[in-house]
Amino acid sequence: MVPTFVTFIVFFFALSFMIFIHELGHFIAARWAGIEVEEFGFGLPSKKLVTLFTWQGTEFTIHALPLGGFIRPKGENDPNIPGGLASANPWKRLVVLFAGPLMNLLTAVIVFSMLIAFEGVPVPGSVKINAVVANSPAQQAKIQAGDILLSINGKSVTEIQSAIDIIKANLDKPVELLFDRNGEKVTLTATPLSNRTNGALGVELTYPTRPSTFYEVATGGVMITGVQAGTLLYIPVALIQGVIAPKDARVVGFKGIFDMFDVSIEEDISSRQQVASAPSGAPAPSPTNMTLSLIGLLSVSLGVMNLLPIPALDGGRILFTLPEILFKRRIPPERENMVNGIAMLLLIGLLIFVNIMDIINPIQIPIR
Repeated sequence: MVPTFVTFIVFFFALSFMIFIHELGHFIAARWAGIEVEEFGFGLPSKKLVTLFTWQGTEFTIHALPLGGFIRPKGENDPNIPGGLASANPWKRLVVLFAGPLMNLLTAVIVFSMLIAFEGVPVPGSVKINAVVANSPAQQAKIQAGDILLSINGKSVTEIQSAIDIIKANLDKPVELLFDRNGEKVTLTATPLSNRTNGALGVELTYPTRPSTFYEVATGGVMITGVQAGTLLYIPVALIQGVIAPKDARVVGFKGIFDMFDVSIEEDISSRQQVASAPSGAPAPSPTNMTLSLIGLLSVSLGVMNLLPIPALDGGRILFTLPEILFKRRIPPERENMVNGIAMLLLIGLLIFVNIMDIINPIQIPIR
């Protein structure tokens, strides 16, 4: 088991980094637009502990609640202050508002590109046993990481989903599995169990991989980020259509994210221990990169969620800016500030509720 404080440190720095990157995007865009930024704070807006330094009129500070960061542009909500955000050209305000979420999405592209570079490109056509769970039917049957699954009960297997379907169709019944183990055909018998919550057979299935090209690394990160963003936006539609159950699309808070990091870190460390302990010349599992993948997914989530047209978020502020561009008429700032203020209180209430639910009913995170 990974000590809780190790998980907390990774969780803290990963989440702080993602929020900091978001605010850095706003800061860079504001400076580009000629908008003065009075403060760049490390931590949530709270009691200022210390001013690190001042650069071109911006105070860089550390606050008492050390999670993420924030910027305080001059005249953020008051269009009567010259040189401030609210008084800036609406196109410049749009650039500043878009910059934060786009930085999160750019981070996701970089993270997913790194994963492709580390792990290579899957080669469909055969199914590989990437890891075997301890005390599982697979371990008892002497299935090994690195085995290539050829058939189950005489049925040829070339896709992961088809292997899963055959296993699920034979729960609590012995199945005959044919493997290619270092060029040698090996036949083993295992019984997938219906009462197991960590995979009926206890294996992690993957595709063999080959080294990725530079083009695949560069384009793959963009493609995966786009797919993940589209998937997030599709969730409400899928819920309405009944494609996914509400329990599979629940919103999680800091506690739920912490639990995800706990599982991811445990899996990454475990996989590397298996690689280190594998006998020389024997097939070994590929080390997992679940923590890095989780950071990529959370970066996508942070970017997409902030672009939703919800008041108090960047997307809501963008929505308030559009009438000024389209119809040359600005929504009264006092009305915009009132809506954003109410929305912020509601969002804080929702965040508290979600975190309480994470404690009362912790999320279940399947691994295999």
